[in-house]
Amino acid sequence: MNRRNALQALLAFGATPLVSRAQQSRKVWRIGFLDLGSRQSAIDAGRFDALLSGLRELGYVVGKNLVFEVRNADGTVERLDGLAADLVGMNVDVILTFGTAASQAAQRTTTTIPIVVISTIDPVRDGLAAALARPGGNITGMSIGPSEIVQKYAELLRTMVPKLSRVAVIVNPTNASHSPMLLNVQPAGQQLGWEVIPISVRGPHDIEPGFATMTRRRADAVIIFPDTFLAQQRQQISGLALKHRLPSISMISEYAEAGALMSYGANMNDNARHVATFVDRILKGAKPGEVPFESPTRFYLIINRRTATSLGLTIPQELLVRADRVVE
Repeated sequence: MNRRNALQALLAFGATPLVSRAQQSRKVWRIGFLDLGSRQSAIDAGRFDALLSGLRELGYVVGKNLVFEVRNADGTVERLDGLAADLVGMNVDVILTFGTAASQAAQRTTTTIPIVVISTIDPVRDGLAAALARPGGNITGMSIGPSEIVQKYAELLRTMVPKLSRVAVIVNPTNASHSPMLLNVQPAGQQLGWEVIPISVRGPHDIEPGFATMTRRRADAVIIFPDTFLAQQRQQISGLALKHRLPSISMISEYAEAGALMSYGANMNDNARHVATFVDRILKGAKPGEVPFESPTRFYLIINRRTATSLGLTIPQELLVRADRVVE
């Protein structure tokens, strides 16, 4: 069994192999993982592998001194509170969360078990932390960058397609981060003379009608806000953007790999690997409220050349020089 198949088998039941009697005399840490997305999407994206790799480098090995309890909401926000309660009821030592919705569900469920956030936009604005430097409470972790990053999307789209006049923005109304992000992209669009068209997508049934609305409103391009549910639909969203001949950009790199024109943002797997250091500090006695939130130190530009060619676009040399990766 190769490493990927072994990982999938490990996570298939949301638990770890039994710990041998010889190992029971040492401390076995129980870590919970709460994610709005599906288990398969986390495996496919590499988040689990990156997280377990980071923990392993610090001496935490599944099946030896670590038990992993995984709970996935499969895109249904309403399930998160119950799944968080499951983890709290198991008396896990730390709860890892991916995304704002999962983090807020864990926060509502426990004020005592440490929560380490792998990904959120603005932990202070979203009520997860009193301040980045000193979060307070029982939560710390990683953000994926300020909501102002969406202004960079506008710059990149303008460079790629200078004559844009109407830009659609896919938002999930259930994501607390999207409203302030939209407030940041609208003035950026206005400065460029764009009409910004918000497209609300709450579930899979909204995606195709959303693109129909873009066509009816004569959108020239589309920005996709970062969101766990939307990321699960990245193949469909990227495919529809191409079908409707809309240059598209998102913060999540998997979009560009799935056929979107560009992505610009932090590497989620880097975040997942790095949060292992937060877990390590907490298990060694640090209080999460005194461990500062951290932000990415690098953002990656990925361009899909195949998509650019399909759209009849020539990638400007200045973007090729800046790109961290070009999908051929």
